[in-house]
Amino acid sequence: MSSSPAICFGQQPCGFFPRRFLFAKFVTARRLQSEIGGEIVFFYHDSDHDPRETRTTLRHRKTGEPIELNFAFENQIQRKFSPLYLKRVLPDWQAKTALQLPAYVDPHWVKAFRETSASTVGEFCLEMYRRMGLLNGIRVARSGDPKFRRAACEVEDYFVDVPYEGEIVRARWMDGALKLHKGGEQYVTLPSADFGKEQISPSRDSRLRWMQSVVHCTHYIAGAGEAAYLRGEDAPEINLVNRDPIDRHDEAYTDIPD
Repeated sequence: MSSSPAICFGQQPCGFFPRRFLFAKFVTARRLQSEIGGEIVFFYHDSDHDPRETRTTLRHRKTGEPIELNFAFENQIQRKFSPLYLKRVLPDWQAKTALQLPAYVDPHWVKAFRETSASTVGEFCLEMYRRMGLLNGIRVARSGDPKFRRAACEVEDYFVDVPYEGEIVRARWMDGALKLHKGGEQYVTLPSADFGKEQISPSRDSRLRWMQSVVHCTHYIAGAGEAAYLRGEDAPEINLVNRDPIDRHDEAYTDIPD
């Protein structure tokens, strides 16, 4: 294990233009790197399945009125339960969305959006972040990567990616069974199935220890929401750092760099 600093931050795919709180994590990581050196690792949690994570809020360039955009999905099973690294991008969605963008973002980003080619939601968002220059000099570690999963430690609280009605869904392992959360206290229990580590991703509460078993970071940049649930005792060797503040944190970042 290297003795040099490893500065990490994590985030689900959070919009095809990233939300401003994610941009703030990039800024915080680069600032910290300038102070202490080391490498930056972006823990890209593309195992998440919540379609609300990729909602993208833009403001009209003339009126300032907001619009909320998101990916379209082939069916409800995929939309609600497939992990983001497997939700498929529909070609018609990209073409239709590109027609809306000129009213909301600079032509430079419209061009980047049109030229982005990716088959899944997780890949599309990551490629857009790359085209925006956010990933320059940063190592990306994906929670959906089978190699990452096989290298990670075992956790007691987790999800499992399994087949269901023609899709791969992210089912919660609960009480010795695979279950899909339908809302409230309602769950659907899936047929029992064998599964291995390459199908497992952590729950929110077990994510830090699972991630750290592979990344081995010295510093972790936490957002405002993360700070409320991160279990520092699961990885006491990590220095937790609050991300820098940013206004309109839940809207999309679409600024043009100087």
